[in-house]
Amino acid sequence: MPSALVVDDEDLVRQLIRTTLEHAGYEVVEATNGKAALDQYRLTPTDLVIIDILMPDHDGFESISAIRRARPTTKIIAITGSTDMIGILNFLDVAKMIGAHRTLQKPFEMKDLLEAAQILLQA
Repeated sequence: MPSALVVDDEDLVRQLIRTTLEHAGYEVVEATNGKAALDQYRLTPTDLVIIDILMPDHDGFESISAIRRARPTTKIIAITGSTDMIGILNFLDVAKMIGAHRTLQKPFEMKDLLEAAQILLQA
């Protein structure tokens, strides 16, 4: 059974992703911010991390970098509702540059998230 860590500070988003993944056969753990995500990941490394970029207590960028250093084989999907830019790059471009394998702009369809997860875990 594949495992996933879902990290988002929005309860409804996190719960929707968790429910979707569990129905697809994933074992899921959650975290509400970047610091909690890293603590949870250290306790229970997962095959997949789905992580929001803009969160309190370590943003997604910091968490993606730390997870990639700890276990480079973990697949990461970065998500955000923000369209802000860092220089000429948007947040999702930056997330890919620091180690996210896939990115999704909120709002996204759960079928797109499941498809991205399946492709990453089969690679």
